[in-house]
Amino acid sequence: MTAPARTKWRRGSTGSLRVLCVVLLVALLAQSYLVDLFDVAALRTGSTVFVAVVVQALPFLVLGVLLSGAIMAFLPAERLRRLLPRHPGLAIPVAGLAGAALPGCECASVPVARRLMQNQVAPAVALAFLLASPAINPVVLVTAVAFPGRPEMVLARFGGSLTTAVVTGWLWQRFGRVEWIAERALSRLSGPVGGSRWRVFTETARHDLVEAGGFLVIGGLASAVLNVVVPQTWLGTLGGNLALGVLVMAVLAVVLALCSEADAFVAASLSAIPLVPRLVFLVVGPAVDLKLIALQAGTFGRQFALRFAPLTFLVAIGCAVAVGLPLLGSGR
Repeated sequence: MTAPARTKWRRGSTGSLRVLCVVLLVALLAQSYLVDLFDVAALRTGSTVFVAVVVQALPFLVLGVLLSGAIMAFLPAERLRRLLPRHPGLAIPVAGLAGAALPGCECASVPVARRLMQNQVAPAVALAFLLASPAINPVVLVTAVAFPGRPEMVLARFGGSLTTAVVTGWLWQRFGRVEWIAERALSRLSGPVGGSRWRVFTETARHDLVEAGGFLVIGGLASAVLNVVVPQTWLGTLGGNLALGVLVMAVLAVVLALCSEADAFVAASLSAIPLVPRLVFLVVGPAVDLKLIALQAGTFGRQFALRFAPLTFLVAIGCAVAVGLPLLGSGR
């Protein structure tokens, strides 16, 4: 990073810090007025959902940006490429299985996938890792304790999510185009500044956290609004219609934008809905939701998000149903 760039970044950070201090001061001085202003049931519900989404995702987002900084600073591109099969078609399932090693949510996987692309890993391979990581890691699979007496839910979630990652990766390899991904997500960043890999690590992690954090807030706000708008009573009509239940639970997974470490408990609470639609909820959620779409648009560009999100949505539904019906049947 050059001296003018460092000066510009410091000025921007100082300005942002001043704005934050002013906002906090105003909030403290007007505390009683703000409490009365927002003392509305819908606003309370929305604010609770927003805080829950952000608080659930933020620790794993931090984990992801720390890992992305470590990849950039300490893992040479040549070594990274040697760890994967040379043929992208074989590298995609390997990258999907490697996702089990990162105990994080979908927010953590986005900056890591970006660094993989910047280290000249094929986009389809990086995207397979992005989809598998938040869905098949041990932390997520342990949440199957939310379904006591149904151990097949663990196998169904693992199989549906891994198949989603691999199939989507193969489809992107076949039909995806490089120009759909923003140049900033593909351009190779410069090496260690002044021989200091720790500086590269800290600057990379800080940059990714600021950039991804903003889009996480946008996704959280959208999720909060939709949680207030969607009537909860609609869920009671889905128990007798499997196809409708699959579609509604898939859409619900997108709009609720739950962290993959918490969604199993929500799905388990919907006992009136058959297991297959609830599996769809668990497979679709970590692959595509509002906050993830916002993060992907900010990281890889809007052209990418407009194509990748619908593709992932359809593949996730298909894979979840294909795996779920033989393992779980059509009952509750």
